[in-house]
Amino acid sequence: MTGCASKQEARPQLPEASGDAQYSTRYRIAPGDNVQIFVWRNPEVSTSVPVRPDGLLSAPLLEEVPAAGKTPAELARDLEAELSTYLRDPLVTVIVNGFTGTYREQIRVLGEATKPRAMLYRDSMTLLDVMIQSGGLTKFADGNSATLIRVEDGKQAEYRLRLDDLIREGDITANIDMRPGDVIIVPEAWF
Repeated sequence: MTGCASKQEARPQLPEASGDAQYSTRYRIAPGDNVQIFVWRNPEVSTSVPVRPDGLLSAPLLEEVPAAGKTPAELARDLEAELSTYLRDPLVTVIVNGFTGTYREQIRVLGEATKPRAMLYRDSMTLLDVMIQSGGLTKFADGNSATLIRVEDGKQAEYRLRLDDLIREGDITANIDMRPGDVIIVPEAWF
């Protein structure tokens, strides 16, 4: 049997979740988001439009305005500058609906999760929060062999996760804080 066994690489352990994540992000508009543009005292210009895949938006009096990567307040100031050509002292408010988030702000879950997906990072998000959103593990998952891929100081690092311990055994010490851009890979168990 030893001929079939494979030596697993030792990966560093992550600290458990503190509930006090240090990675707080301000939401940045992404392609696929729907933005509501409200121009005070100008209802004919106020509208709701999608951000195109190229990161631009088009609206009444606005042909192609870069929106992706900006906060709603930054976009509102840009729209005020654009609209000032046509309107006197426009006051713009931008409200984002249907959040997608940029890739840097997403967490991805691949493999044997019930619902593999990309989700938007939220402040103080933990591994348990991610697993709840992805529906947990399939019956074929090897959760304790799961890997977290994270970019730290410009370099890719891999960490071992204990998803079976967290989800199936209720061991809260297996919970960790997540960061924007994290990728979780859950392999299939070998019977």
